[in-house]
Amino acid sequence: MTDRAVPNLPSRDLSATAAFYGGFGFRELHRNENWLVLRRGDLQLEFFRKDDLEPQGHDFACCLRVADLQSLYEAVRAAGVPEKRYGRPSVRPIATQPWGQQMSTLLDPDGNLLRMIADDDSL
Repeated sequence: MTDRAVPNLPSRDLSATAAFYGGFGFRELHRNENWLVLRRGDLQLEFFRKDDLEPQGHDFACCLRVADLQSLYEAVRAAGVPEKRYGRPSVRPIATQPWGQQMSTLLDPDGNLLRMIADDDSL
């Protein structure tokens, strides 16, 4: 197994989190009453239960560097996540960033920000 880092994000309801991410291809690898592990291809996200989470009052975030940003973005949109600037859940359109890479952002129902970035190996 190669070395890797895996984001740990908060969730008020692990079942709701699994359903949300399952809508665009993440499958459940493990769950107990306090922990959830999801995977989509080589992407893995882990969630811990945080009953007192205030979705609008935290700054949990991570970057997902992906080979095919367009496909992931389209899967998120096909799952019914609205494309809008504010609100949860929401996704922003893919745009070229000042540093030259393509990026879209996803805000999940718990307020976690996922920066979905086209991985072109330039960083």
